[in-house]
Amino acid sequence: MRTPQKKPRNKELTKDAQLQNKELGCQRIFVEHLIRLLKIFRVAQERFRLSPDKYDRIIMTIGGLVRFRLLVL
Repeated sequence: MRTPQKKPRNKELTKDAQLQNKELGCQRIFVEHLIRLLKIFRVAQERFRLSPDKYDRIIMTIGGLVRFRLLVL
C-alpha cells in the first residue's frame, strides 16, 4: 500500500512530490473504479451463501468479466 506524501508543517510540497502524488492518485482512481465494478456483482460486498469451495472460482469469473468489459470499452 502506498500513501501520498504529506505537506510539511509551514512549508509547501516540492514539485517532484506533487508529481508523485498526482501519479499515485491516477493509479488509485483506476483501482477504485475496478473495485466499484466488482461490487456491481454483489459477491464482494455481501455474505457468500454458496459452498466456500466455489468462492474462488466465482470471484475469478467475475474478475474475468470485469476485465473483458474493460477490453471491450
